[in-house]
Amino acid sequence: MDNVRMNPQWRQHLPIPAQVRDSRVMGIRYYAYAFKADQAEQATADPASALSDDPFADAWGLEPGVDAGPATGVQRLSESDMLYLDKAWRHLQRVTAPVSGEPKRPAHRMFEGEPGWYGRPVERTLAPETMPEIAADLALLIDEDVADHVRSKPCFGDPDGEVDYVLDYLARAREFVAGLVETGRGMVYLIG
Repeated sequence: MDNVRMNPQWRQHLPIPAQVRDSRVMGIRYYAYAFKADQAEQATADPASALSDDPFADAWGLEPGVDAGPATGVQRLSESDMLYLDKAWRHLQRVTAPVSGEPKRPAHRMFEGEPGWYGRPVERTLAPETMPEIAADLALLIDEDVADHVRSKPCFGDPDGEVDYVLDYLARAREFVAGLVETGRGMVYLIG
């Protein structure tokens, strides 16, 4: 991965902390792919069937299957077909998690799972009929509450930069899920 070349102009405009922005930093990332309603049974039985063979390449604009090469920084699939949350998924998981005795928020379904560093990643399917409730719940999240959470539990050492990073990805998640509702699609996500 050290050979990946990033477009310096692209890197300067990312609203993320430098520690996260550096593609050479290992970590667990989040990828979600949309599927049509008539593919729900297959996606539920085999979530991997709705996933790309190379999600990282899809997200970073790399040629699929190539270990090194130029990264465009432009997601290869449209934002209506793929959601990439990088490492912001962890904050979104925590902010939507149930609080002592309360029921699980619908939006938490998008972020459930604990992948292992060396184990199998989390793969989950969310059927089209679950998306309206999830979209409504994402819309209820108050950005300032999310920002307060991020500031209280930063992961990368730059709380203000991290707030912008997480809120940017939250906005992308809201838009992606709203699009799924509009088109009657579901999603499969991978955390790994």
